[in-house]
This record gives sequence, C-alpha cells and structure tokens, in this order.
Amino acid sequence: MSSKTSIAEQYIIPKRVNTFNWYFKGLVILAIAVIMATTCVIILHRWINPTTTWLMVERYFVNNSTRLKPVNQQWIGIKSISPHVAKAAIAAEDNLFLTHKGFDFESIRKAQEDITLGKRFRGASTISMQVAKNVYLWHNRTWTRKVFEAGFTVFIETLWSKRRIMEVYLNVAEFGPSVYGIEAASKKYFNKSASALTKNEAALMMTVLPSPLKRNPASPSAYMKQYQQRVIKTMHNIGEVKL
Repeated sequence: MSSKTSIAEQYIIPKRVNTFNWYFKGLVILAIAVIMATTCVIILHRWINPTTTWLMVERYFVNNSTRLKPVNQQWIGIKSISPHVAKAAIAAEDNLFLTHKGFDFESIRKAQEDITLGKRFRGASTISMQVAKNVYLWHNRTWTRKVFEAGFTVFIETLWSKRRIMEVYLNVAEFGPSVYGIEAASKKYFNKSASALTKNEAALMMTVLPSPLKRNPASPSAYMKQYQQRVIKTMHNIGEVKL
C-alpha cells in the first residue's frame, strides 16, 4: 500500500448522520412502545378493575369543590347491580349502546349541525367514549383529547365486551362530589345497595350524570323529575336489555 493511499484514507470525511431520519426512527419506536403499553393496560382492564381514573385524580387535586376530599367508591360486579340501572344508563346516555361499535355517527352529525347553526346541542359521546375519557384521559375539551378519546374507544370496543364496558362505566361514573360508581351513590342517596334500586330510582340516578357536582337525586329538582320521566319512557321503548 502506497504512502499516498494511506494519507488519503486518513483524511476521508465520514458520512454525516441524517439527524431527521434518526429522530423519525426514534419517534416511530416510541409510538410503537406507547401503543403496545396502552394495549396491554386495556387488555388487563378487561379483567382487572381500574384502581383509579384520571377524573378522580383531577377532581381530587384540581377542582375547588372536591379538592383533597376522600374518594367514595365501592366497586360492584354487574351481576350485583339491579338490571334497571344498565337499562336506565342506555336510555339516558346511549340508546344505541348495544349495536354501535363505539361511535354514534348520527348523533355526531346532528351535534355538528347544531354547532354550525349556533344551537344548543346535546353531547354525542357514547358510553364507550365516556369510559375512555373517564378512565384514561384528561377532561379539557380539546381536539387533542377528542383524537385520543376516539383511539381509546376503538381499543375498548375491540378488546372488551359490551358487558365489561357497562360494568366499568357504572363503577367509575361520577354521581356527586367525590362520589363514583353506582354502589357508593346508591348507599349515599338511597341508603341501599345498587342491587336493590328500583326502576324509578335508577332513572333518577341517571339524571345526575350530565351535572354530577350540582345535582342530588335524594333532593331532585323539577327538571330532574321531568328528565326522570323521559328516561323511564325510553326504558320502556328499549325493551329487554341483555349484556
């Protein structure tokens, strides 16, 4: 080997690392890891009950009316919940729960039309979407959260049964300041277990959900009583509910 070649080899400039490609690959790997971890958590929650939710954390640390107040929640299996409760939840919150795949596109379309026309609109969130939001996500109304909510809803609908979705929903839903789940709410407001709730009580309990920090089923307003009758009527129209 000549001395000229050796000197030239010593001064070969190494190829520059493509910083963009390096970052892109890193982000792809991170995204895959996050998706895999999320999938594992959601799969585990098919059988293991969530010990806490983001809503509970937000209320405990952020909300002025519930800050640092002990969480009142008592998990109960769906077999031990009065069948009137699940039917009332479907009647009040999500009429198509048993047939949709996580999204009620007709309600979403109507909500978009109302927004465009400047009308007051009813939320288009399904029970599955509410579970995704309550258990896994923050509650600020942003498009970012909505995108994540849609993703988690797809995971939940794919990996859980409708029965499990309803069970988690009834156990994490907020029924009053620091009161979560139908069992804790039943004992607080009606002094009985959720297994003993009547049709009227179940319907009245669901009138709390749109505004749980302000409404009290033990002392219902005139509006809550009217809403209760609408829920009962819808329950009759729905017929038998099998989960």
